[in-house]
Amino acid sequence: MNIENILQTAIISAIKELYSVDVNASQITLQKTKKEFKGHFTLVTFPLLKISKKNPEQTAQEIGMYLADKSPVVSEFNVIKGFLNLTIASKVWLDLLENIDKNPEFGFTPVANDSPLFMVEYSSPNTNKPLHLGHIRNNLLGHSLCEILKANGKRVVKTNIVNDRGIHICKSMLAWQKWGDGETPASSGKKGDHLIGKYYVLFDKKYKAELADLQAAGLSKEQAEAQSVLMEEAREMLRQWEANDAQTVNLWKMMNGWVYAGFDETYEKLGVSFDKIYYESQTYLAGKDEVLRGLKEGIFYQREDGSVWADLTHEGLDEKILLRSDGTSVYMTQDIGTAKLRFDDYPIDTMIYVVGNEQNYHFQVLSILLDKLGFEFGKGLVHFSYGMVELPEGKMKSREGTVVDADDLMAEMIQTARETSEELGKLDGVTPEEADRVVTMIGMGALKYFILKVDPKKNMTFNPKESIDFNGNTGPFIQYTHARIKSVLRKAEEQGIPVPESMQADIVLSEKEEGLVQLLAEFPDIVKQAGDEYNVSLIGNYVYDLAKEFNQFYHDFPMLREKDEALRAFRLLLSKNVAITIKKGMVLFGIEVPERM
Repeated sequence: MNIENILQTAIISAIKELYSVDVNASQITLQKTKKEFKGHFTLVTFPLLKISKKNPEQTAQEIGMYLADKSPVVSEFNVIKGFLNLTIASKVWLDLLENIDKNPEFGFTPVANDSPLFMVEYSSPNTNKPLHLGHIRNNLLGHSLCEILKANGKRVVKTNIVNDRGIHICKSMLAWQKWGDGETPASSGKKGDHLIGKYYVLFDKKYKAELADLQAAGLSKEQAEAQSVLMEEAREMLRQWEANDAQTVNLWKMMNGWVYAGFDETYEKLGVSFDKIYYESQTYLAGKDEVLRGLKEGIFYQREDGSVWADLTHEGLDEKILLRSDGTSVYMTQDIGTAKLRFDDYPIDTMIYVVGNEQNYHFQVLSILLDKLGFEFGKGLVHFSYGMVELPEGKMKSREGTVVDADDLMAEMIQTARETSEELGKLDGVTPEEADRVVTMIGMGALKYFILKVDPKKNMTFNPKESIDFNGNTGPFIQYTHARIKSVLRKAEEQGIPVPESMQADIVLSEKEEGLVQLLAEFPDIVKQAGDEYNVSLIGNYVYDLAKEFNQFYHDFPMLREKDEALRAFRLLLSKNVAITIKKGMVLFGIEVPERM
């Protein structure tokens, strides 16, 4: 039951009878009535003036009188400067709430076997360092986008591309080989990804010291970089790896194995997973083959030093290197190969890359190159571009070891949740095990919600303290609202007050109650809009508005103390469905909501 559709049909009938003109739904402009005016929906009459041949106020008045007289949906109306504000009858809201209650999947579209297939790439870590705050935003956005697409009836393949090869990986390997003294995750007590990250930072430290010595001896910065022994050793290690040197490959496998075990722990804590993981070590050769094919067919060209390039000046861009002079690949080469293999593996309708906005140019180029190489899917790639995330202290730099580690941040969030909950007395009387479960739920809910409520396109500052607040636009506030509703429903059950399945038709609702039902009814449209626009923040904003409106209702209207049984029954049914909808919205964010708190 969609009230807007019913209203549109009634308005079309009104126009036909009043002005003898047939119109369609696309000509009817309905919007939610602004809070300062009485009504639920507003008809904008200006597009109808050519039909009515009257001024806006007269047109609105005539249509309003017709609807109030002939349509059981509209109970009253008012006109403000050509805007027709329509109040929907209480009976309509009661019927709507019943329909919502009887549909467990309300807001979600079932996934059919022939639904469009979306592949979503997210995470994309390097095996030379642990996951950090930037990865957290990426993983949460990717996971949430997948859940929202599934809620819109799309088939989804969640995929990850692991950057497991290249010069940056060799830097960590070389540093461990030179100065590691056989250190392992077991001997050090460190997670594998943390251990490898330590050697990536160490390489950079030693490299900078080497450059400083060379510059002190009179070389320019460029000369020092060209003569760096350490960097040349790293390049040689990459060449050895690409030549499949057994010793180099075995070292690479061992160190990457440590990293993957560490990544898996972090992913599990974060609540994200993948259906298919690709590795650049397995895709870069496919990319290399495509580039060489492009060279042979005259799509690309080769310079005197042997490097291969794409000339994109006709597309308003520049020239892009695809293979270095020593034959090694660059990121673009790898992405060409990965895209080809994915479309070979799956019948993908839409390929979405969840990657930060600093890579906008990269994906613009990738799309053009794939198209030039003759792949039909080239032009259809979607770059889900998002802004950077920082802490109040500022930016992060991996090479300098100043990144905000994902594991440390999650541990800090859970500890902050514990301290805040203890201060507010929310852990009083619970067992230590239950306390651990609750603070983990609150801490991770706070982290996820604070990041996902922000428009993905915007840069953001993540403030751990601000995110754990039981008031305001936060995860804990929404979680607490859900727990509050469940508490009311438990008390009703204890007192033998049932939650009804149907409503008495003669109940008169307040504006607040009608507004809550109207807000509930908007959930499917919000889910659809979030999926169509790839904007996960719409879900967060909606669920916060719902929780906020419910809390105001809870404070202003009695629930179990209501003397009128029919009204009490309505409020319990309304509360039950607000809780269900909050939970559905939070599921799309990967956030658990507690039954009690």
